Amino acid sequence: MRTRPPQRAVLWAPLLATLLLVLAGAFPARAAASDAVSACALRGTTGWTDEGHDTDYSVFQRPTGTVRVGMIFVDFPDAPATEAPADDAAQIAPGADWLWNASYGKVWLAISQHRQWVRMPHASTDYGFARGLTHEAHEAYIKDAVAAADPYVDFSRYDMLYVVPTRNASAISFTPTYIHDPATVGVRADGALLKWAVTFGQDMWHWGPKLVAHETGHTFGLPDLYAFTGTDAHRFVAGWDVMGLIGGPGSQYFAWQSWKLGWTADSQVVCRASAGSDTVYLTAVEYGSGTKMAVVRTGPTTAYVVESRRAVQADGGVCSTGALVYKIDTSVQTGQGPVQVVDAKPYATPAAGCRPLDDAPFRAGESFTDAAAGVRVEVLAADGCGETVRVTKW
Repeated sequence: MRTRPPQRAVLWAPLLATLLLVLAGAFPARAAASDAVSACALRGTTGWTDEGHDTDYSVFQRPTGTVRVGMIFVDFPDAPATEAPADDAAQIAPGADWLWNASYGKVWLAISQHRQWVRMPHASTDYGFARGLTHEAHEAYIKDAVAAADPYVDFSRYDMLYVVPTRNASAISFTPTYIHDPATVGVRADGALLKWAVTFGQDMWHWGPKLVAHETGHTFGLPDLYAFTGTDAHRFVAGWDVMGLIGGPGSQYFAWQSWKLGWTADSQVVCRASAGSDTVYLTAVEYGSGTKMAVVRTGPTTAYVVESRRAVQADGGVCSTGALVYKIDTSVQTGQGPVQVVDAKPYATPAAGCRPLDDAPFRAGESFTDAAAGVRVEVLAADGCGETVRVTKW
């Protein structure tokens, strides 16, 4: 092998030094130390359910330990029950197990079923169940249900209430969540204030047990991740979180949600709030152990998150696996897109039975860059349990 003459090497030295300086400016020379996790715990600004970490637990209930739930069954003068209460309960009660698994065993719904029909004082069509149901009308419905069941139920035993209507009451069409307004008297029974309730509707026969996780999630302070307006209600997150498309193929809570709820510990989060980069191995969010997510803060209320998803447990039906990237904005209200998933394949046709965004995860060798925000996410490698990713902020 011929070697370059010494004088040629000297001539190349200034050019090589210049090239190294250019490269040093384009990429961090080495990974900076991760930032304190608290730097990525964004505060909410909407004053209600949002993705901020400062949940007001004087309004919402804490999502840990045992939550005592009373389940009562109601029918109506115009829609008497013809089925057994157990038939209706079987449609939703398994949601307790689903939530236990999805929370990594952090919360258990201890549901007490009072299996007898109690008659509501008004026809089912009188309660005005439709999208846009007011808080006052919803509260009136709950008061009637509580009064009807009060001779048989000690409401002081429970933290929250599930009201289940007969399947024959088609007018009770959907399932809203009730959260007490501290400025009002609210619903009281047996000396107790009933602060949280879910009033199930006919959609429970469509969504099944995961409806319990979605609606109870609201009592924990979680927002809706589907869109309230527009032609595609699931354009923000598709089926990647039960707070979005309830029946989605990958309905495990986002890692960000689990962190907000306290199910994921600070020690399981890597935060990048200043310039630099981090290389981290992420274990899939379906499992409770390991590092769950890397967060790159981009503003006072915004961040990018990357997590790993696998086709197991709550995500057993996912259309695609890999590193899921999404944007958080804690200033965005419920139903307006506080979480938006980044699509790794925006122009690909989803597989049969899958929706746009259901194939959103990034695979090994793929990357995402938001130059305006100064963020880059690279998927370096993957195995059966997760991904190795590098996140960079400049």
